[in-house]
Amino acid sequence: MPVKILLADDHPMFLQGLKRLLEREDFEVVGEAGDGREAVRLTVERRPDVAILDLAMPLLNGVDAAREIGKVAPGTKTIILTTYSEDQCVREAMRAGVSGYLLKTKAASDLMQAIHEVSQGAIYLGEGLSKDLFQPQSETKEGRKSPLSGRERQVLQLIAEGKKIKEIAGILGVSVKTVETHRMRLMDKLDIRETAGLVRYAIRMGIIHV
Repeated sequence: MPVKILLADDHPMFLQGLKRLLEREDFEVVGEAGDGREAVRLTVERRPDVAILDLAMPLLNGVDAAREIGKVAPGTKTIILTTYSEDQCVREAMRAGVSGYLLKTKAASDLMQAIHEVSQGAIYLGEGLSKDLFQPQSETKEGRKSPLSGRERQVLQLIAEGKKIKEIAGILGVSVKTVETHRMRLMDKLDIRETAGLVRYAIRMGIIHV
């Protein structure tokens, strides 16, 4: 049976080109998503073997989407396919449980092998990336985990994208009061008192990308 693939990228032309490439190689593309939240929903619905996720997606970035997929569909392996090669991005993806990290510039040569290896339980790091980045990190400055919960990271991304509290509540399916509570906890944990500071933190931590 062909490997079932879910694709998630907010650039429709890239998404369609990737789909055609994979189908020519006899992979079965079972879903296409334009943001991280849709990627998680479609993964639950269609149970792909591998989800290929862009890193910088709206509503929920690729790393946090991979983290959610690991919780709701542990049988699905995740690969980050991105233009971002910074060490911090790769480390955060590793901590989220991804099985592969590749650069879009190398997709044509790397992706097929990555899918085959990841679907069989291996870890795949693309050309041009240091293998050391997929090793366990100590609790040093380089390896320290985020102080935020998964839901707090989601709220932070939406705030940093300019969403209003009511919009965030609708996207997450929670009350306005719940979002306000998460926002206050964010500010307390990070010792940040204004939205601009939250945006700068989200960029610095790779939760959103500019």
